[in-house]
Amino acid sequence: MLKKSLVLMGVAAAFYAQAQDVSIIRNSIDVYSGSPMVGSAKFNAMGGANGALGGDANSLLTNPAGLGVAISGEVNGTLSISNYKNTSSFGGAAIDYNKTKGNLGNVGAVMTFQLMSESAWKFINIGVNFSSQSIDNYIETPGNSNIIYDFDAANNISSSYGGHAYSRSGYLTRTSLGVGANYNHALYIGAGLNFFNTSIDQYDTARFNSTANGAAEYFNKNETPFFERGSGFSASLGVIGKVGPMFRLGASIETPTFWEIDRSYDFYNDAVYGDDTAIENRRFTSPLKASVSAAFVPSKNFSLDVDYTLGLTKPKYKEYSGADVEINNFFKDNYKNLSELRIGAEYRLKQVRLRGGYSYASSPIDALTVSRFSNDGGISDASYSNLILSDRNALSFGIGYDFGSFYIDGSYQNISSKYTNPFMFGILDTANGINSAYYSSTRTIESDAYIVSDVKSVRNNFFLTLGWKF
Repeated sequence: MLKKSLVLMGVAAAFYAQAQDVSIIRNSIDVYSGSPMVGSAKFNAMGGANGALGGDANSLLTNPAGLGVAISGEVNGTLSISNYKNTSSFGGAAIDYNKTKGNLGNVGAVMTFQLMSESAWKFINIGVNFSSQSIDNYIETPGNSNIIYDFDAANNISSSYGGHAYSRSGYLTRTSLGVGANYNHALYIGAGLNFFNTSIDQYDTARFNSTANGAAEYFNKNETPFFERGSGFSASLGVIGKVGPMFRLGASIETPTFWEIDRSYDFYNDAVYGDDTAIENRRFTSPLKASVSAAFVPSKNFSLDVDYTLGLTKPKYKEYSGADVEINNFFKDNYKNLSELRIGAEYRLKQVRLRGGYSYASSPIDALTVSRFSNDGGISDASYSNLILSDRNALSFGIGYDFGSFYIDGSYQNISSKYTNPFMFGILDTANGINSAYYSSTRTIESDAYIVSDVKSVRNNFFLTLGWKF
């Protein structure tokens, strides 16, 4: 039974879960430590690999030195249509959920200034890029009547687990301004400033069904739903150099993103305030990132680029409270530094452009052992190498046509991942100020073990870009 289960999980995971929702971990890594990588259709078709190629405003997403490669001005806009499907499986049952959403995914512009002098400096270029993506993510898990909670054992009042849902909606945007310079068409340097904004509406809801008459009752985890509005900034530096006529090497570094987050949330059963809403401000620092790139350009008709990005630090909250200390300890003990590989290629056949790409991002969290409910309602330890988030694979391809001054590009991107989804851990320890239980209007559910489902996530994205060169 939920309330009488035993805590047998790893120390770091248990310590963190006492006070906060798992979705805080997911959002800290998935939203605040990531950055929008939705660029033009060309950029997306090539898997986001352009760190040693450059030439357009999307260089500000990877290596600002790429601005210096441009020899003509350009402006483009990209329509993004995104569909995601999550399948959450538990107890031999599964629930699918899919959603399609369209928005203006990217706008970019480069202005080139050719230096009319005898100097080896050929161009100084200015670029601006706006990137936006939906961060909507809904995970609904089926129920299991074998998992029972006793509200009043003496009077035989109990309910069985009927289902659970994590619901996140919102957006993440990145606006970048940068400058790039061209030295003798052999060395390119650049710098950029990046400004981020995000909006997150997050829910964590469980349903339990009465064992007496089947009536459904809904419970919210304490401090949910919560609503966050955040802004942040970072800076980036980069360089690209030609190594012979066919090869280029690039390197860039992006500072941590320094976030300020305003957060409101609902809380329940407080000794002083009862059920009410609270507001707080949080400060978060994402990892410092470094990238290296290599490109092979044997002719004007073919190019190949490989980028590798590594996180050099770990995410961290400013410690205003014990909850901030807990999550920082979790990241310190269990977070794995970001590692991402991107490969992209383009082939030109007269005015036609054919493109393809692939990217792989490693799992951001170490393997964890937790106490969890099995399908028969029993409790045992289980180890997971993909708890909360996992590695991610993205495959893409696209086609474009160059009319001269104008061009049109289209691309398709498939992103897939599989991870295990923990929920329903929640305890009430008023003596130590800990309250992570689940609440309905009249009842409370405590559990010191997780329910864990298996989630398969597939995202299919389509992009259409219209551009003008001048």
